[in-house]
Amino acid sequence: MEPVNQPHLQANTPAEKRALSYSATIKKLFDEVLDTKMPADRIVANYFREHKKHGSKDRRVIRETLFGLFRWWGWLKQFGSQHEQQTWYQMLSVCALLEQHQWRQFAAAWQQFGGFSPEQISLINHTIDANAVANSSNAQPSESFDVSHKNSLMGKLFTTIEFAETQLLPDWFWALCTIDDQQNKLKLIEAMSSRPPIWARAQRINTASAVSTLQAAGIDAQASEYFTDALSLGSKSINLNDVDLYKQGKLEIQDLASQVIGNVCQPKANDQWWDTCSGAGGKTLQLRSLMLQHGASNNNATGSITSSDIRSKALEELNKRAKRANFDSISVARWKTDELPVAKAHFDGVLVDAPCSCTGTWRRNPDMRWIDEPSCIEDKPALQLDILTRSAQAVKQGGKLVYATCSLSPLENEQVVQQFLQHNSDFELITSVHPFTQAKLEHITVWPYEANSDGMYVARMIRK
Repeated sequence: MEPVNQPHLQANTPAEKRALSYSATIKKLFDEVLDTKMPADRIVANYFREHKKHGSKDRRVIRETLFGLFRWWGWLKQFGSQHEQQTWYQMLSVCALLEQHQWRQFAAAWQQFGGFSPEQISLINHTIDANAVANSSNAQPSESFDVSHKNSLMGKLFTTIEFAETQLLPDWFWALCTIDDQQNKLKLIEAMSSRPPIWARAQRINTASAVSTLQAAGIDAQASEYFTDALSLGSKSINLNDVDLYKQGKLEIQDLASQVIGNVCQPKANDQWWDTCSGAGGKTLQLRSLMLQHGASNNNATGSITSSDIRSKALEELNKRAKRANFDSISVARWKTDELPVAKAHFDGVLVDAPCSCTGTWRRNPDMRWIDEPSCIEDKPALQLDILTRSAQAVKQGGKLVYATCSLSPLENEQVVQQFLQHNSDFELITSVHPFTQAKLEHITVWPYEANSDGMYVARMIRK
């Protein structure tokens, strides 16, 4: 794609010059994401690594605007081609409005370059001022400027374009992740159009003490009402290498929805568990932490966890994290062939956190909803069923088999479990309690709007 051509734009103020510079950088990154289909966070990280000149404010404007463009791309792309200079600046300006960004001087420059009419500019500025008043009175953004209000505003700004909330997710998503309840559909769209907080877990430290220590360090930490070791770190970016509790292994970043999985597993202090698709070990560390909590009353947690993955680098990272947390009884067994890397019928619990489409993480990665295609869901069930079937051989009689994904599609979730059970009569589903709704279910889908988290699916089975 050709870069935006800006020959006739005249920057008369320092703010306008910076707005033009930001625009060019954001455009370069935006096009690179769509062209290469590489994740935006990876492209941004590579860019900042190569361009040390950007300060923290520059990085924030560039990064948050880029992700905001993808968050609202379902609406913005209807303006026309982003390669049209005027259209591109309209997109930047509207993105700043919808995201309620604080850099008004740059947004004002983008309005000017975008050729907005005086009526449009008046409406934009009136909306910004009204939201500022509402937010200063402690009203939540979802109350003062939710996605329905934003949809109405878009219709007033661009009277020749039809906007709908469902456009904020691709059409194929609605076909493969069916939601019949219109109210829940709107709740999902609202959640997907906002950023969740940074969720974490406390390890080897009392949660209240962790919250107090983090708040003293200027971090907006709050304990979760759902799990005794979960806490929110707010929505501001955090340099973890500056956080003492993290460096001491007493704090692990893990989304609240992901924490549901370990709590459904319910590992006992003396259990032997196998984490079959461990990646860098977030759930392995959670399982071990829960074992230690379970054995804390009698100082006895003789259980262990074996973690497997096909990627050696991921397992190396797991070992580093386990060492930082001062956790013992964690070993690795890499998948090298289709044969099990562990003994059959050996484990009290086996967790299969299967590779998936990751649609449940689109809040944090809004670019992926426009990069991915239906095949990202349709191609996964066969692999997931194969991994689940092979991993089940390691469960001993009376042991638990837990299947999980960060997908919101039944094709990757309920249907995989049902197919597995049809061919493995020695396993049966058992009921779990949804931690956010308290419903007793065989299949738990965690929706992002339930507790301000990612999306997740988990089901628990037992070998008869």
